[in-house]
Amino acid sequence: MPTKIRTENQVGRRLKLRDLHVFFTVVQCGSMARAAGQLGVSQPTVSEVIADLEHTFGVRLLDRRPQGVEPTMYGAALFRRSVAAFDELKQSSRDIEFLADPTAGELQIGCPDSIAASVLPSFIKHFRSQHPRVVMHVSTVPPPAVRSPGLRDRKYDLILAWQATPLPDDLADELNMEGLFNDRLVLAAGMHTRWARRRKIDLAELVGESWILNEPTAWSYSRVVQEFRARGLDMPTASLVTPSFPLIMHFVANGEFITACPRSVAHLSALKELSADLPSWPWPVVILTLKNRTLSPVAERFIQCAREAAKPLAAGAGKLPFHGKEA
Repeated sequence: MPTKIRTENQVGRRLKLRDLHVFFTVVQCGSMARAAGQLGVSQPTVSEVIADLEHTFGVRLLDRRPQGVEPTMYGAALFRRSVAAFDELKQSSRDIEFLADPTAGELQIGCPDSIAASVLPSFIKHFRSQHPRVVMHVSTVPPPAVRSPGLRDRKYDLILAWQATPLPDDLADELNMEGLFNDRLVLAAGMHTRWARRRKIDLAELVGESWILNEPTAWSYSRVVQEFRARGLDMPTASLVTPSFPLIMHFVANGEFITACPRSVAHLSALKELSADLPSWPWPVVILTLKNRTLSPVAERFIQCAREAAKPLAAGAGKLPFHGKEA
């Protein structure tokens, strides 16, 4: 059925923020009755708001079903934009708060636990020296961090991650990626092991040793496989396979195990970087932000502090293996 196209001015005059909030709540609840209860209004009031919105846009936004409601393709499109609209309003409130008092504010950061245990503390320390009253919320993001929905859902202001390759095509239009510095993938063992005392190690000597590695889908795992195969060697059998870096570091530091990890993690976990004859495996630390989302002043200040704190780490590291801003 042909739909009458409304002009921006027509919609702008008739659309109320309160009505959009009601629609947003209905979609989240999946029921007009539950939305009414959450909003503290009657169900007929909610139904009237939805009917007015459908009249404003000239399309059906919700399909009514016995078990509740669900958005039509038009409703789903409006809901996606509503998420962005309410996020921008919330950001505006945070911006005003921070501009009124630059020592205050909040910041939401997502990162893998390996980043949280290595480079993030130095970034936070540098940031807190300038903004000690800002409250920072740090959440663990499972790898691969670029696939985390947290940025698109506006849960995080930014994500810190290791990313050795360019953004996949399906994410390049959604995310910004800025390289801070090149970390490096190394082989490491506990300080008390016999491997820690060796000046030179041939990779063939490590085939039969006990290994702890990230999951097979991880970039670090694939690099280890690639190098062993390139030398005609069998891939070592891992005693433990897990994406948890704290768990890997615990067992490597306290047992006769070998792992592949970022150099910064090995250093901060008091592990010994093994002197095996390996190619350089750059593993850039990057900041991910959402395109078409205005960063809050707090997020901008944190990113600037991260760039400054990364400079000693970036010194002499060379160019990033992909196009991006350098620290």
